Amino acid sequence: MITLRVSDDEKEWLQYMADFYGIPLSELIKKYSMEQLEDAYDLQVAEVAHKAYLESNKETTSMKEVLDEFGKI
Repeated sequence: MITLRVSDDEKEWLQYMADFYGIPLSELIKKYSMEQLEDAYDLQVAEVAHKAYLESNKETTSMKEVLDEFGKI
């Protein structure tokens, strides 16, 4: 278990959002905190992979070329 300190105004807004979604306040905080962390992690992994790809100087094939070659299969 952890404790999260927020102002009264923040707690009121968070409770409003929990009521809006029809879920307990603790579930709201957990759900959206985890989703945001997962999104941030995914973005970081994608940026690292993209940088590695750019540094590899690999050639790309356009979608048109792929469809021209394999589209009639």
